[in-house]
Amino acid sequence: MKANELATPVYLVDEKKLEDNLKILSKVEKDTGCHILLAQKAFSMFKVYPLVAKYISGATASGLYEARLAHEEMHAENHVFCPAYTAEEMHELTQICDHMIFNSLRQLELHRSIWENSGVSVGIRINPEFSTQEGHEIYDPCSPGSRLGIRRCNLPDHLPKKVEGIHFHTLCEQGSEPLAATVKAVEENFGNYLHEAKWVNLGGGHHITKPDYNISLLEETIKHLRETYDVEVYVEPGEAIALNAGYLYTKVMDIVDNDIPVLILDTSAACHMPDVLEMPYRPPLRDSGLPGEKKYTVRLGSRTCLAGDIIGDFSFDKMPEIGDTLIFEDMAIYSMVKNNTFNGMPLPDIALMHENGDCEVIKHFGYSDFKERLS
Repeated sequence: MKANELATPVYLVDEKKLEDNLKILSKVEKDTGCHILLAQKAFSMFKVYPLVAKYISGATASGLYEARLAHEEMHAENHVFCPAYTAEEMHELTQICDHMIFNSLRQLELHRSIWENSGVSVGIRINPEFSTQEGHEIYDPCSPGSRLGIRRCNLPDHLPKKVEGIHFHTLCEQGSEPLAATVKAVEENFGNYLHEAKWVNLGGGHHITKPDYNISLLEETIKHLRETYDVEVYVEPGEAIALNAGYLYTKVMDIVDNDIPVLILDTSAACHMPDVLEMPYRPPLRDSGLPGEKKYTVRLGSRTCLAGDIIGDFSFDKMPEIGDTLIFEDMAIYSMVKNNTFNGMPLPDIALMHENGDCEVIKHFGYSDFKERLS
């Protein structure tokens, strides 16, 4: 079927756009010798993991379940970082992961008896105490009181026994300039550890496939680290892999008149695109404008009971009508991985659009998916 024939709401991933992103990332790997890993926390559509593995080195996980998913579906490099692990998780993770990163020296030593002779390459996450965020403390792992990473003042003079890697992550939807600045700060304060390490992981948040991203500076930074410290370099983009490669199709169910026309959609910010409320941000909507920019300004809301379940105010050349389809763009990332069934809202289907325009429904969700999460 074609896109306009899909039942709504539905997440639709564009296979060609996904592959275009992967080709850019693959070139960075080839140009620099680095390893690029899919950060599954942003995009975990495992149907396309074989495609992803054709172009980049593997995946990184935020815990056991993501690590297991990559192990089962991608069959490539498998890395994991979590602020804390249970002993039960550790036993399985050491069997399925290549690299494991610890958030504290306490966790490192607590689980040493499990990982030390497992063959897994172990690293520690550092806190460079170098913030690159402006106005979004929720996404700043270097903010005061952060729970993420070990500060320089809490590290010994040398890397702990059998620790081979250094990991840091400071970016969120950013260019290579903040990365280069962070690397400089890390070199100044953690340079002795870089000389001892076998690998360094630059974390995620890199908008590598965004049109204005400075890829040359990224490649210079990676080459500098490899040549200066004789280390392997890992980069963990999530958004960059599926950036602008997905859509959320939704229909107008009703229109409520309350000073401004309020369109009731069959999708929800709270349930289907939580970052709209959490970030917050204004999702791109095809053929729309800012409020007042076009002839008709409307408010887009959901059919949940949450009064604040509002996607935003948008304007159109033609007034939308009940039954019309609206298309939100850049919906492959942080959507499927974060959605929920609050109010018993049905989850959107997941579909894949092939290069010829044909669409394949990969997953349909029903009542059982709602019920089985409950008791």
